Amino acid sequence: MEWNEKLQMIVDSVETHLQRKEEWIDREEISKIAGCSFGFFQKVFSYMNGISFADYIRARKLTLAGYDLKSTELKVIEISYKYGYDSPTSFTKAFQRFHGVSPREARNGNVVLKVVPKLQILERQEYTWRLEQKDGFRLVGKRIVVSCKDNLHCKKIPEFWNECQRNGIFATLISMDTATPQGIFGLFDAYNEQSQEIAYSMMAISEQEAPQGFTEIKIPSATWAIFDCRGPVPQAIQKAWRYLREEWLVKYPFQHAQCPEVEWYSNGNVYDSNYFSQIWIPVIGEE
Repeated sequence: MEWNEKLQMIVDSVETHLQRKEEWIDREEISKIAGCSFGFFQKVFSYMNGISFADYIRARKLTLAGYDLKSTELKVIEISYKYGYDSPTSFTKAFQRFHGVSPREARNGNVVLKVVPKLQILERQEYTWRLEQKDGFRLVGKRIVVSCKDNLHCKKIPEFWNECQRNGIFATLISMDTATPQGIFGLFDAYNEQSQEIAYSMMAISEQEAPQGFTEIKIPSATWAIFDCRGPVPQAIQKAWRYLREEWLVKYPFQHAQCPEVEWYSNGNVYDSNYFSQIWIPVIGEE
């Protein structure tokens, strides 16, 4: 078995201990999977991933603790012991260093928390997220229906964007955009489980009348979990969706609100390594 496979098995085992069993990390189990001493494994892990095994475990614990503070009524003392801290004081200090805010401040819906996703060997990216209440807004744009079978939508949606850029629809949306800051939206809506198809729209916030052949959608006031993404599209946004589906959407307990899921693309060079985009997940917040 290759080292990459061994390391991924160990990472998966760590997640099981942290999220399901809530147990200490078993060094003997790790050594058995790695086929070497725990000390040598740590050296290999650090060399291959640019982060020590201890720092990775700490980052994962504090990421999960952030989820708990945002979405449960667990007390700080309960969370501190859940993730293996000796006292609420030591947990609070570690949390402050990692997130830049105290556990108490983290419960504020608008506070941005740092996220270090579960490590996918040779493919790691950090995300920040926050809860934000937004007033309703009106979108105008073009709509298509794509198949999700075999992840075909991951190919068809970028093709749709390219087509809209060639035929002038993208330029039209930019000229109609009345939002501050300006940006183009991608909306996922009306998923059909039987046909495995989903509607996708490219749209802009606008007060102008919808041109012929365009669609109008009114988004009601809602609470959104907003994730910041950095990197060229579509790769950056697709990696973020993979992280959300594999971890965040499973862990996060809020119910999905009756709104489309949204991608937001800022003005700028979409091929730039620091290009800024976002994913908005509508959630049912506290009353």
